[in-house]
Amino acid sequence: MTHAFPHRIAARFAALKAEGRGALIPFLEAWDPDAATSMAILRGMPGAGADLIEIGCPFTDPMADGPTIQRAGQRALKAGAKMVHTLAMVREFRRENTTIPVILMGYLNPILSYGAERFCVDAAASGVDGLIVVDLPTEEADMMAPFAAANGLDIIRLVAPTTDAQRLPKVLDGSSGFVYYVSITGITGTRSASLADLHTALPKVRAHTDLPIAIGFGVRTPAQAAEAVQVADAAVVASALIDTLQGSLDADGRPGPNTVRLVLDQIRGLADAVRGARVAA
Repeated sequence: MTHAFPHRIAARFAALKAEGRGALIPFLEAWDPDAATSMAILRGMPGAGADLIEIGCPFTDPMADGPTIQRAGQRALKAGAKMVHTLAMVREFRRENTTIPVILMGYLNPILSYGAERFCVDAAASGVDGLIVVDLPTEEADMMAPFAAANGLDIIRLVAPTTDAQRLPKVLDGSSGFVYYVSITGITGTRSASLADLHTALPKVRAHTDLPIAIGFGVRTPAQAAEAVQVADAAVVASALIDTLQGSLDADGRPGPNTVRLVLDQIRGLADAVRGARVAA
C-alpha cells in the first residue's frame, strides 16, 4: 500500500520557503487529558497557525521527556489511550484536513508491540506523514525503515548537540522529511538553547543534509520560536503548550471550560511570532 499524500512534509516546507518564512510545529499528546479535548485541540491547530503538527503517542516510559510530557502521557494512559486511538485521531482529523502534515512522535516499544509493518501500514492509511521514534538507534533502523518507506512515511531523525561530525552522516543516512535538532542536552522542557549556540551548531548539521531543520526540546516562548526560525526552518513547541493545558485542569485532571481555547490562543501567539520573525530580522 502506498501513502495517499506521499510528499506532504516536503510540499509544506517548499511552500514556506517560497513564502520566505519558517514553520511552527506545535505538539499535543494524544488523549491528554481525554479523547474529546485532545481531538478539539488537534482540530483547532491549523486555524491557530500550525504549519505541521506533532502528536505524541502515550507510553509508560518516555525516557527523553521531562516531567511535563511525562504527566501528559500518564493522563492519556489513565484515560485509556492506546496506539489504535492515536491513529484513529489522525483518521478523524483527515476527514477535515488533507493538507497539513502530521508527525507521530513516540517510542519503539509500543510500535513493536503493535507490529512494525502493521503499524506503518495503518499509520499511512490513517493519514500520518512522518515518524519520530525517539529510541530507535540508527544501527537498528532496518526494523522500521523498509516498512516506513514502503508506505510513504518519512523517518525523521533526532540530532543532538552531542552528535559529532563523524556520527552525523550515520544518523542522517536514510532520514527524510526534516531533521529534528534537539537544541539542548537532557530531557524536554527543562531549559533553552541560546541563539549563539544555535548559530554555531546549525551550519554543522546543514553541511551533512539538504533537509529542513526543526529546532525542539527548548522552545517555549514566542520570542524563542522566532529566534529558532531565524537560524532553522521550523520551531517545535511542546512542553509550554502542555503546561498551559495542565494549568487549566481541575483537581481531578478534568478539562476546564477554557482548556481548548487557552492552548489554541497560545499557538496563535507562537504562530504570529514565527510569521514575523524573518521580517523583523
